[in-house]
Amino acid sequence: MAASFARREWGALYVTVRTALATRGWRAVPLTLASVCLIALCQIVQDQSWGYGLIQDIGSVRAEDPLWLALLRTPLSLFVPALSLPVWGAMAQVLVVFGVAEITLGRPRTLVIAYVCTLAGTLYARFGIAIGPEGLLGLPASDARIVDTGPSVAVTGLAVCVCVCTGAWFTVALVVVAMVVEVTVKPNLAGTEHLVAIGVALVLCAPAALRHRHPSDGDGGAGGPAVPPAGG
Repeated sequence: MAASFARREWGALYVTVRTALATRGWRAVPLTLASVCLIALCQIVQDQSWGYGLIQDIGSVRAEDPLWLALLRTPLSLFVPALSLPVWGAMAQVLVVFGVAEITLGRPRTLVIAYVCTLAGTLYARFGIAIGPEGLLGLPASDARIVDTGPSVAVTGLAVCVCVCTGAWFTVALVVVAMVVEVTVKPNLAGTEHLVAIGVALVLCAPAALRHRHPSDGDGGAGGPAVPPAGG
């Protein structure tokens, strides 16, 4: 029964990823490898006596920053390891989730989804602080000073998109429940941004979800993954 569930939930995803890696090897995930290397580079530079200030200046985002400065720093902030997560944890997240996304969604879509989810989280922080802690998904004013970096928001959004596009709906529900529990048990800026990323990802992947549930003749009929292996 467990094997049947696993095949139904993750079978299409597994076949797609295995085929891409077997035929193309690491050439199937150049964006992922570049992202992992960039995270490592940011950490190495940040650990230098002269580098911490540099990384903060070019990749550290806070809600109290001017909007234009936050927008300028947001792309690189995705690759600056969060203070609450070991660098190896950030690299592992990116290696697995970005890699799977790059293969199943393609490089352009992976990059766009990762950036849009990260940007949405960055912008929502300002909105949540304006709402205040009394409002739904509101944030305390002290969160404006929190350094908001790391790939976890992008990873959450990409994970949801991959599962939606391959019909892994139980996994989508599991991710949503886990994030809701996180925010309920320990309300914080990161948890709220993860929920925002899930909402944005569901909107971005809605067309693919509809194609998966109602495949047309041009999609090859029912039973296949909504998104074929990306060739580049």
